[in-house]
Amino acid sequence: MSWSSALDVVGAIFLLLGSGLCLAGAVGLVRFPDTLSRLHAVTKPQTLGLLLILGALALTLRSWAATTTLLIAGGAQFFTAPVAAHLVGRAAYRNGRVARETLDVDELSEALERGD
Repeated sequence: MSWSSALDVVGAIFLLLGSGLCLAGAVGLVRFPDTLSRLHAVTKPQTLGLLLILGALALTLRSWAATTTLLIAGGAQFFTAPVAAHLVGRAAYRNGRVARETLDVDELSEALERGD
């Protein structure tokens, strides 16, 4: 097995794992009952799934220009998805879209009472 074939096999494995994680996130988005659970289902596996897919593309394309572009796209996803999910979750909490009785720890209510 040549070096090129080995990289293609690793890229195929990354692609399958990444698409499986994206599918799991999509199923969680449909199946979970509340906003916070859905946000968790979307951000965690989707981010890792996309990073694995981008890694598969980098291994398959083997071009510095493509790899640089994929790194920029992966970095943007890695840093913005958790922040966006946090802001959406906070907005949902403030608008009463979160079942507060299902929360184990509710630190945001104390912060909102203080005016933070």
